[in-house]
Amino acid sequence: MIRFVAIFLGCLAGAVQAQTLSFPSNASLQREIVSPVESYLLPIGIWDKGAVPTRKIEGRLTQQAWRIAAPSLTTLQFLRPLREQLRNDRYRIIFECQTEACGGFDFRFGVQTLPPPEMQINIGDYRFIAAERATNAGPEVISLFVSRTAQAGFVQVIHVGPPQNEPIARTSTQAEPLGATTELPDASFAAQLDQVGRAVLSDLTFASGSAQLETAEFASLRAVADYLLMHPNRVVALVGHTDAAGDLALNITLSRRRAASVLERLVADYSVARRQLQAEGVGYLAPIESNLTEAGREANRRVELVLLAKDE
Repeated sequence: MIRFVAIFLGCLAGAVQAQTLSFPSNASLQREIVSPVESYLLPIGIWDKGAVPTRKIEGRLTQQAWRIAAPSLTTLQFLRPLREQLRNDRYRIIFECQTEACGGFDFRFGVQTLPPPEMQINIGDYRFIAAERATNAGPEVISLFVSRTAQAGFVQVIHVGPPQNEPIARTSTQAEPLGATTELPDASFAAQLDQVGRAVLSDLTFASGSAQLETAEFASLRAVADYLLMHPNRVVALVGHTDAAGDLALNITLSRRRAASVLERLVADYSVARRQLQAEGVGYLAPIESNLTEAGREANRRVELVLLAKDE
């Protein structure tokens, strides 16, 4: 399994809480500012009528700028594993947008960002996400601003937590770099599958309008294969999902065919036993985001792994 550089975003008063945001070893922290008590205008909507809608949040404010040396990746590939980690850490996504849908130039300069060269934002290619969660010590919010240049990807992290939180602690490990063939949807794939019983294979891509899995290598499939080869008596279902566009029956068929395409790849290329795999599809009946936005529809188009049996 790929190991990661972890940023621990604080701990609750009296008890350490597992709240991590993980970056690969080819990511480097360019700048960090920690303020014990500060306010932050959290963007919660697109640029509209001359302003970005915001919510004022007060608490311990941490700002970080990260550079990821992976120029071939898209902003979605940079964001997707981070977004999945937030969901796994009980954060609720309250706003997400991409470039022109955010408001383009106006949104980019209407929100708080760290300056270049530490944080570089391409006004023609960026993504923004805001999330929140409740804790025993009070609410926490986090925003990610993701962009890329021809040389690298850049991620700004702004986190606001209760003032009594401890300062950020940071540790590093020797991890494989993030690249087009090494992206994982979750830094703790096996633990998530064992504890939650499901995992989203968020790095998979299919040809447009097709059920055929693209020919690239996918780190999530290697993680699935490693898990099943380690546990030969366990059975999983690959479940395809679509957005809400189109006829339900056609979407169920498409989602099942995509799941079947993933199954065949696992058997043919990763030597997974066919008896350990099932392929199902539910169309648009189990969304994880709203189908009213493009970001939500994109998140809903996915293949999930569901643990069916754990016989030893």
